[in-house]
Amino acid sequence: MQNSNSFPDWHGTTILAVAKDGKTVIAGDGQVSMGATVVKGSARKVRRLAGGKVIAGFAGATADAFTLLERLEAKLEQYPDQLARACVDLAKDWRTDRYLRRLEAMLIVADKSSIYTVTGVGDVLEPDQGVAAIGSGGSYALAAARALIDGDLDAETIARKAMGIAADICVYTNGSLTVETV
Repeated sequence: MQNSNSFPDWHGTTILAVAKDGKTVIAGDGQVSMGATVVKGSARKVRRLAGGKVIAGFAGATADAFTLLERLEAKLEQYPDQLARACVDLAKDWRTDRYLRRLEAMLIVADKSSIYTVTGVGDVLEPDQGVAAIGSGGSYALAAARALIDGDLDAETIARKAMGIAADICVYTNGSLTVETV
């Protein structure tokens, strides 16, 4: 039995970023689960920031992710066209601020030329192969996208196919996708 003071066991996110041929795509599935029950199938976990020049996807607690996205938006206003600096500054604040360090979420953030995975332990990671993923089905989507990246497919097609593979394998991932491109 679950302690009434604890949060429910929320699962259900796969976020994938793919960069290829000058385009960057972030795709996110729509499933939110509580234990073995799907409570929502069409959540929107990918957002546009900085007037559409930046896209971000989140995994984890939704309210926490929205707080982080708001902070990232402020950093992007402070450092326009400097995505790496904004992400590093966010990660620094996230790690050192007493309130922020309790937030349970992860972000993938991208612009036309860069992808970063940002975590609450101070990580700002740029992928080697132009592919990054987070969330319950992240490993499956990442493996599928890496297998497809060297072929003739464009970034969006790779992201959609890889997310489909993740949805077929991970019970916390569905095929209801939000896809944004820069």
